[in-house]
Amino acid sequence: MIPRELLKKLKRIEILTARAANAQLAGAYHSVFKGIGIAFSEVRQYQPGDDVRLIDWNVTARMRDAYVKLFVEEREMTVMLLVDASGSQLFGTREKPKSEVAAEVAALLAFSAIKNNDRVGLIIFTDRVERFVPPKKGKKHVLRVVTEILTFRPTSRGTDLRAGLDFLGRIANRRSVAFLVSDFIGAAGYERALKVAQRRHDLIPIALSDPMEEEIPPLGLVAFEDIETGTVEEIDTYSRAGRQRFADRVRRMRAEREQLWRRLKMDFVNVRIEPPQAHRKTDAAYLDPLLAFFRARERRLRH
Repeated sequence: MIPRELLKKLKRIEILTARAANAQLAGAYHSVFKGIGIAFSEVRQYQPGDDVRLIDWNVTARMRDAYVKLFVEEREMTVMLLVDASGSQLFGTREKPKSEVAAEVAALLAFSAIKNNDRVGLIIFTDRVERFVPPKKGKKHVLRVVTEILTFRPTSRGTDLRAGLDFLGRIANRRSVAFLVSDFIGAAGYERALKVAQRRHDLIPIALSDPMEEEIPPLGLVAFEDIETGTVEEIDTYSRAGRQRFADRVRRMRAEREQLWRRLKMDFVNVRIEPPQAHRKTDAAYLDPLLAFFRARERRLRH
């Protein structure tokens, strides 16, 4: 029996993300992520301008008229959602924690995938893989994936991106589209695993961030506890220099990971978790950066 509060949250996410997927993202998704090849569809009579290399000579001989073969894109793909469930994902100062935003991002991508008849799978990881949902199709399966993310309670607080990436390499034999959804806090030593996964799959990191992680208000002497390691650091937030050092450290980590992704020629998406604007109450903070990502990749593929 699913608790009423969870049902309400699940329904809200379904309405929000399914509508966005149908109205804005599904077409761009189809253009950006092509199928794995082409498959024979049917034959029809030759028309002026048709490629003569597509003439089906067996049918032409039998029908005594020229016929050409028609092919369609073999559309079905597998989309893998790699979702970080480490301790830092519980942080949130803008109405909801990063873990819930991760569930909404995953739902939006999953609804876009099933709209294009693709399969969706889920890997939830901390410093180990803690949950795996094999890829399937359909709305019921997508709602299961979202429910898994929302209700999941990890056994570990740590982060090791290698765990999720290595597991993807073991369970995905065919090339997949893989979205790595994380705040990348505490992530280190994963470059080799990233390179291996990128060679085998279309891997897109989606980095979640909360403004408070780099914009601390002046609150006095504050003890900051690392949710993942339990270490405590005191920062004088009245001190502009103290706040600046904290912000600089966060920005440096972000710059370093983006430099790595650019060096590997990877597309990536930054999702800054902001409260809904008064004039756009139904829009989520992640929709614009995801749309920008799809449009940028679509333009690049056209050239």
